[in-house]
Amino acid sequence: MDKNLIFEIIEKIKGTKIEEVEFETEEGRIKIRQYVGPKKEVVSAPQQIVELKEESKPVSPAESQEKKTEKYHVIKSPLVGTFYRAPSPGAPPFVEEGDIVSKGQVLCIIEALKVMNEIESDINGRVVKILVENGQPVEFGQELFYIEPT
Repeated sequence: MDKNLIFEIIEKIKGTKIEEVEFETEEGRIKIRQYVGPKKEVVSAPQQIVELKEESKPVSPAESQEKKTEKYHVIKSPLVGTFYRAPSPGAPPFVEEGDIVSKGQVLCIIEALKVMNEIESDINGRVVKILVENGQPVEFGQELFYIEPT
């Protein structure tokens, strides 16, 4: 097989988003792979509503009746991986507690097998609580965010 042809193909795909080229001739079969960086996948998170009770010190019975139970939408991890609040080290986080988010807005990234999976909000609302620290491992189904629907 002509080496010049192989090198010419390599040069042609360099810098493109072509990941793999495969061809066959009478002389043999050639497969050329190019690393184009980590792939990003958008993964929707499972939905659940949870009641979050405010924890406080013991209070009088009159005050305890006023204690509110809020209902929040829960964003859970759709896969096992490492939780990241920002797109890169040193970058500002996607969201902070108290931020208003829209459906489809990226909340965090979970890295699994060198693939950066963007986790998006599936409702409009306000981020009430971020339950995981940056860089921490997460399990499938682990609660990540509480969002108050708006």
